[in-house]
Amino acid sequence: MRAGFSLAALLILLTAVATPHAEPQRQAAILESLPQVWRDDTDHSFDLNALRGRPVVLTMAYATCHRVCPMTMQRLQRLQESFAARQIDAEFVIVGYDPENDDAAAWHRYRRNRHLTRSNWHFLVGSPQQVRRFARVLAFDFWKADDHVMHDQRILYLDPHGVLQLDPNPDEPQAVTQE
Repeated sequence: MRAGFSLAALLILLTAVATPHAEPQRQAAILESLPQVWRDDTDHSFDLNALRGRPVVLTMAYATCHRVCPMTMQRLQRLQESFAARQIDAEFVIVGYDPENDDAAAWHRYRRNRHLTRSNWHFLVGSPQQVRRFARVLAFDFWKADDHVMHDQRILYLDPHGVLQLDPNPDEPQAVTQE
């Protein structure tokens, strides 16, 4: 009887482990759950749907940030170099935290001044509602304090299937980091 119970428990455990869960499907829908149409730093429309099937690195920043965002951009540049060395063609998406001040022209100057001109980097501007929804879906925490945007430093990586990975480490590009 005891051996039968143990065998039954083992079978239940193996079935639970082997059964596909809905989690990957939920994760794969991340890109689709974001606001889709934005303005890029050339003031042209940019549709996130264009990134389906491609690896995507996502973060948020604001153009007048002097502490956290420059470190994030340096980390993104290291990721770009790491991906390029591995022949991974990733898209880099930076959504502005501060749409009232960071318009397309501000992001265009930001890119030019920091030599972030690769065509796979997309600096996006949206409405305040779009920015809040983007931040909420991806768990970016931010708030305004006087003329500053207080925010965390996060870089997210979606694989070509749209699945959120663990850590987009430049040495092992596969995912979500929070510092």
